[in-house]
Order: sequence, then structure tokens, then C-alpha cells
Amino acid sequence: MPVNAALVAPAEERLHRQCSDTLKVFVKLSCRDFNMGKLGFISILMAVLAVLFGERIYSLRKRALATRELVKNHLPNCVLLENLEHGTEDITILGDGLAFISAGLKFPGIPFSDEPGKIFVLDLKDSRMKPKELRMPRNFDLETFNPHGISLYTDPSDDAVYLFVVNHPHHNSQIEVFKFVEEELSLVHLKTIKHELLYSVNDIVAVGADSFYATNDHYFENQFLKSYVEILLCQPWGNVVYYSPTEVKEVSQGYYMANGINMSPDKRHIYVADLLDHNVHVLERKEDNALTHVKTVAVGSLVDNIEVDPETGDLWVGCHPNGWKALLLDPNDPAGSEVIRIQNIHSDKPQVTQVYEDDGHVLIGSSVAATYGGKLLIGTVFHKALVCDLK
Repeated sequence: MPVNAALVAPAEERLHRQCSDTLKVFVKLSCRDFNMGKLGFISILMAVLAVLFGERIYSLRKRALATRELVKNHLPNCVLLENLEHGTEDITILGDGLAFISAGLKFPGIPFSDEPGKIFVLDLKDSRMKPKELRMPRNFDLETFNPHGISLYTDPSDDAVYLFVVNHPHHNSQIEVFKFVEEELSLVHLKTIKHELLYSVNDIVAVGADSFYATNDHYFENQFLKSYVEILLCQPWGNVVYYSPTEVKEVSQGYYMANGINMSPDKRHIYVADLLDHNVHVLERKEDNALTHVKTVAVGSLVDNIEVDPETGDLWVGCHPNGWKALLLDPNDPAGSEVIRIQNIHSDKPQVTQVYEDDGHVLIGSSVAATYGGKLLIGTVFHKALVCDLK
């Protein structure tokens, strides 16, 4: 079914007008009764701050699609995956149908397990659909492992598979590079990458064995500033960074919350999800790895991670249909889940279609969707994972 952007409730519009009217009344009374004295100034200041705060909350609710009603648009034969109870924030799939799953993200404001983060694999060709935990190397600090976005790179010279993982030990940001050993279902840790430009990394797309593009979803590093002040201000301060051993640079900016990132099958374009602006940006790669903006595709939902079908080039996006519910985390009124498919994104008229939606009673807070062999795999920030047959 086609996607329609949520409309702001008339009640919120009235509240916005009432805030403005209240400010006018406060100013008039303060000037008349106190002749702009000290008490009058304080009254005006408090009124201005109250109205500004109210306007910011109104704006945030609007961007969070707080008034959108969630409905069910389910797929056939959906099954919750075993052993994945504490989030499957990102998922990416190899060409042979082996899905890698980032599990156990710990983030301020969301429920999480005390166990360290983990990486699972799921063979989508196996009808049993049982995820298996990858064995981590002994030389790696597993206790602080806090995986977020992930990306795979297959070296064309020897078919070696490298897994790039955004890691947040102690809520910092760094990139872990592993080599996947399929015969042993294990990971070999190769390196940890830190850089001052990689300060609030959300997602990553590998473009080489030691190079990648990454999104910074916030401007501030301080948890209070990024979690409260920055969200309330809601300014386009997010960016995209290119990293290689010889060069690190900002290559795109101006995102309200740069989130998921991925690459077209021909490697000519980069796709970036702006969660709080409800759209996906199409960027062209240049020879020097800089990015230039090509177009923006409106999605009508809070877009999270992006996966790309290697054969069709279709984008599959995990979305939050009502971000306000995701912020409140009310168990009696849970945040829902949504999957969006974007076809022909480089054409004049890309087709944006809702493939799945749930009101939160099956799946809470979908963050990623990936397909293989007629199956749709849906992951979440802190909840479970679902696999369905596509219609």
C-alpha cells in the first residue's frame, strides 16, 4: 500500500496558536503593571522560555509523527526468531543467503540486557531458521562490546569476507574490523579504528577492506547534550564521513539525524537515511570519494537502516511509524514497526511502498529490513526479530 505522511492533529495546531497568544498577553501585562521593571523582565523572560520550549516540543512531536495511528499490514507466515530477545539493530546479508545480525545494543533511554553485545548468523536457505552466535576472538574486549550498525565487504581477489561493526564501548564510537571464518563460525579481530571525526557513529558501509563511509547521527558527544538538548533543538547537524588509512574527511552534511547508509549495486551511489526528516538522500560518489547530492526521496516515516537488493537495486528500509511512542516506551501503547520498499530510486518517479506495518503488539521499533529468496527479515532496536514470506 502507498505511504502517506501523517497529518498534525488540529489540537496541536490550536496549542501552538495558544502559546503565541499567551506570550502576547504576558508581554502586555508585564509592560503595564511593572513598567518594564525587574519583575516584569523576569515575567517576560519566563514566558518567552515557556513558549520556546512549547514550540520545540510541538516541532519535535511533528517530526516524530506523534499523531500517526498505527495499523496492521502483516505478511504471511511470519515467525519470531529464537534467541534474539534484546534487539537486532542491524542486519546485512551475503550473496549466499547468510545473514549477519547485530544484537544487544545498549543505548541511553532504551531497554537493554546486561549481557555483552553479540553477532549472530542466520542461514536463510535453511528452513529451520535458527540463528547461531558467532564465536568471538580471545584478544577482543567482549565485556564492553556494544554493536550498532554493521557492513560486509567481500574482497574480490580472494573472496575473504570482512565484517565492519560500529561499536560503542562506554558509549564512545569506534569501528571494529573482523574477518569471518565460515568453517568455524567465528570472527578474527583485525583492528579497531578511532578518529575525531567518527564521534557519534550510527551506521557504516564498507567500500574496501579498510575503507568505509559512516554516518554521525548527532553533533555533540556528551550524552546529556546529544540525548536531550540536541534532540529538542533538532537542527541539521548530522553528517557523513569517509575513512581510509590515508584520508579521513567529512563528505556530506545537513542531516537532522543521519542514520542508515548503504551503497548501490554498481557502487556509484551512496544512500543516506535522515530519520527526523523522513527521507532518503541519493548521493553520487566521486573519484576522490567525495559525495555530491543527487536527489531526496520522501518516505513519510522515520527511516532507520537501509539494505539494498543486489539484483534489483531496490532499497528496503526499517522504519519507525510513530517516533513519539518510541521515545515514551509505554508498554501499554508500544511503538510500532514498518518496512518500506523503494523501487526505481534513480528514476523521475521512485515508487515508495509500505510492505509491512505492525502496531507494536508483534514487533516493537523496527530498525532494519533485508530480503533474500522470497523471505523478509525484520530487526528491531531492542525487541525481537521477525522473518516473513513476501507476498
